[in-house]
Amino acid sequence: MLMRTDPFRQLDRLTQQLLGTVTQPLAMPIDAYRRGDEYVVQMDLPGVDPGQIDLTVERNVLTVRAERTQPSLDGAEPVMAERAHGAFSRQLFLGDALDAAEIRAEYRDGVLTIHIPIAEQAKPRKVEIVSAAHEPAAITAA
Repeated sequence: MLMRTDPFRQLDRLTQQLLGTVTQPLAMPIDAYRRGDEYVVQMDLPGVDPGQIDLTVERNVLTVRAERTQPSLDGAEPVMAERAHGAFSRQLFLGDALDAAEIRAEYRDGVLTIHIPIAEQAKPRKVEIVSAAHEPAAITAA
């Protein structure tokens, strides 16, 4: 199971919905779902150079760091600036049922997709029930 590390983000989103306020969108919006024997995590990172993405796993914590540099304006005066720039980081706690050693990732069209397989020992398995045949006890005459 994947667990998010920022419980206050959900509270902030709920508050925004209740009050009708809108703040800066998340720099690394995330979707996560389970597909078969793996979890798939997708993060939007448009405009990020793949060489600026760092993905690490340490003690069941998956950390994604990325940096989006601000384009050079070459003396132009900004009229509108809504896109976030700079260094961003997200962390996900990986449950013990996940195989952190087999994580793989790909970056395509501005989306980082991370595949986290479920560990073999955590997968459901069928247990065979064996019926022991009862042999009649040998009767000996005295």
